[in-house]
Amino acid sequence: MSAPGIRIGLIGYGYWGPNLARNFNETPGACIAAISDLSKDRLALAKARYPNAEVTTEHDRVLGDPKIDAVIIATPVTTHYPLVKRALENGKHVLVTKPITSKVSEGSELCNLAEKKGLVLMVDHTFIFTGAVKKIKQLVEDGSVGPLYYYDSVRINLGLFQHDVNVLWDLAVHDLSIMQYLHGALPNEVSATGISHFAKQPENVAYLTCFFSDNFIAHLHVNWLAPVKIRRTLIGGERQMIVYDDLEPDEKVKIYDKGVDVKTREGAYQLLVSYRAGDMRAPQLDRKEALAVEAAHFVECINKKAKPITDAPSAVGLVGILEAANESLKGGGRPVKVQQVL
Repeated sequence: MSAPGIRIGLIGYGYWGPNLARNFNETPGACIAAISDLSKDRLALAKARYPNAEVTTEHDRVLGDPKIDAVIIATPVTTHYPLVKRALENGKHVLVTKPITSKVSEGSELCNLAEKKGLVLMVDHTFIFTGAVKKIKQLVEDGSVGPLYYYDSVRINLGLFQHDVNVLWDLAVHDLSIMQYLHGALPNEVSATGISHFAKQPENVAYLTCFFSDNFIAHLHVNWLAPVKIRRTLIGGERQMIVYDDLEPDEKVKIYDKGVDVKTREGAYQLLVSYRAGDMRAPQLDRKEALAVEAAHFVECINKKAKPITDAPSAVGLVGILEAANESLKGGGRPVKVQQVL
């Protein structure tokens, strides 16, 4: 276990909590000091793994403990707003799982509170810290890909079904965070269609299209009811195209020197299209576990009072997309304007 430094309290030791606890407890300059969960069985597992940490079913004990410096909140999205607010009011730095809140208004309030208190409020958009996404970001920033044309993703599997949010809020938010990180802007409007195959349950299959002012377009396909697990994204640019397959053990990112050049001949109506077909290469990627990189980044931001890569204002922008998507779903896919909150 790392030497005591930033003492961290974890609220929620369910599906994702153990991964967060392990990585933060192994991060230099931090340690897991307290864990809260409503399940006594889960707490028994936590105590066996972290015998020096206090375990409790009462999250208020963690949020109000003056010895706790920072809090990780890994609970259902509907609980994020009150828990994050209480943590910030008690002077705790916060890392919260995605999405930050279920409403833009709530997220904006938390951003203002964190700024007022001088505290770090960071969101667990884990994929931003993967070697694959960092490499793609580098290729976009250095101009290798050229101006972006599209982002086309498929993220499907069998389960895990959520009962408080639909599949867009659960799965699409991953790709929305990557898309925003690479492109750097919010869409003007979105169109979403989807369906629930089970009575009184949220949509389990959905399709989301995002329209941007610069002719960039994104399309996301998410599904909890697929017989196979697929995590594949196509990113098209003027100069190069990228295939990002997160399930590939080795070549997760493949860069294709392919594209088209379109010209018009003066005085002619037809388009002159030439196709470019070059080599494919798979660059070497950073193999560090994304959560470990994220944990170190959170600790560094606290120590240096720095702005996180996955900061709260950016995360609130994604909630604006999801809110517009929900409205579009109810309207049968009609385009809905996205609230610009970045």
